[in-house]
Amino acid sequence: MNNQFELNSSDFEEDRYSRLRLIPWWDQEKIQNAKIMVVGAGALGNELVKNLTLLGIGNILILDMDSIENSNLTRSVLFRRNDVGRYKAEIAAERAREINPDVNAVGIVANIIDDVGLGVFRRMDVVLGGLDNREARLAINQSCYKVNKPWIDGAIEVLNGFARVFVPGQGACYECTMTDMDWQLINKRKSCALLTHEQMAEGKIPTTPTSSSVIAGIQVQELLKILHKERDLPTLAGKGFVFNGLTHDSYVVEYQEKPDCMSHDTYDEIIEKNWSVKDITLKVLLLEIQAEMGETAVIDFDRDIATYGHCNCGEHISLFMPVHKLRGNMLTCPKCGQQMSFDSVHSINGSEDFLNMTPEQIGIPSLHIICGRVGMNCKYYEFTADVPEYLK
Repeated sequence: MNNQFELNSSDFEEDRYSRLRLIPWWDQEKIQNAKIMVVGAGALGNELVKNLTLLGIGNILILDMDSIENSNLTRSVLFRRNDVGRYKAEIAAERAREINPDVNAVGIVANIIDDVGLGVFRRMDVVLGGLDNREARLAINQSCYKVNKPWIDGAIEVLNGFARVFVPGQGACYECTMTDMDWQLINKRKSCALLTHEQMAEGKIPTTPTSSSVIAGIQVQELLKILHKERDLPTLAGKGFVFNGLTHDSYVVEYQEKPDCMSHDTYDEIIEKNWSVKDITLKVLLLEIQAEMGETAVIDFDRDIATYGHCNCGEHISLFMPVHKLRGNMLTCPKCGQQMSFDSVHSINGSEDFLNMTPEQIGIPSLHIICGRVGMNCKYYEFTADVPEYLK
């Protein structure tokens, strides 16, 4: 029987993204090819990953160093009771792939401050932050600016939250927004080499899944505008969206850029090298850089490396890790139990007694970028052979 109201299915064929393509400025191919890093896979991170996955963001790299606890289950849509004890980053990536098979989601268990090379940041289109501590935010900010990449910070507490967009060359960065109190708290955390990890543990932040939904939604919405930058859509670059969930007031603040801000340094041309931090020795690395720059060249790292610990009793131990990773118990003398002092370096000139070690063995992360320097002349070299570790 013919019915004038009978629907012809061919007129309504839809693929997964057809409703998104109705947006006049939308480019699904750009979305599919995008590479996005999500740092933090807690309440905010779950919402960020969920939103990116539904949109069909093609490549999502999720970084978090923590495992799932029961308390995460009230605020994290991607986690289940059976996931307790497993790593947040890995489960978030697994669930993203289940939700949308088009998405290449990879979970990495890592500390963003020390364990992620600058070459990873360099290959991202945008970095999203779902963190609750200042030192990690500062590390992301410095890394993004070194390789000229935008990042979007989010924070929540109870019913409130804010989202801030930082784009190199477009207004203030995260460090520009920091107060004296922020610096005092960071410096207190950096003194952890003399304290136990438990003493430095921060209190838990009270949050709700509703506030994380609001803030993560704003973050991903800003990300979409940045990805479509050729459309000249207005963004919150150098600004912040502040949300008061108690009264539902919201407003935008503009941050003052500090012209002398140390985070605004951006590396010049980065030279890709078929080196891996796992197998090239520091001696060979220095010789190769000296062959290009001259025999007086040195290697500069962007972090202080603790080398040896010394005790007044004469005991001597090897450390070889970023100073940031030192804990008080690592500096307890195994012989007499007293506190040890330690040496550190941030440059290699060829006189060191550990040149047969690899960069990885002294705490340099995979796919990192190092500086070869002669006087004030610098060249930047990437351990490009490490790419497959992150971008599969």
